[in-house]
Amino acid sequence: MPAPRLHTLVVAALVLATLATGNPASAATCADKPVTARGDPSRFEVLAKAKARGNWRAKVRAMPALGAAYADFNKALAADYRCDQKDGRHVCIAVAHPCRG
Repeated sequence: MPAPRLHTLVVAALVLATLATGNPASAATCADKPVTARGDPSRFEVLAKAKARGNWRAKVRAMPALGAAYADFNKALAADYRCDQKDGRHVCIAVAHPCRG
């Protein structure tokens, strides 16, 4: 049964060739400058990060040059947080280059 095996190899080769060439149209487009947003204080750092991330998304959505297509923090380039704790409250700032893609 060499024919089915040959068919499988041909299909695999085509899939690999498609993946290797990539598709420039699907490449991410990112903003040149990072966007920063401060979240409200919280007793828990995880919640302070979530608040900062939510404010970052809202800020990016409100920017005329970016908008909702760029407002996914998980797709952003160099996404990070800067968090501080004072008097048992955490405050975080979300920083990232918004990307669409």
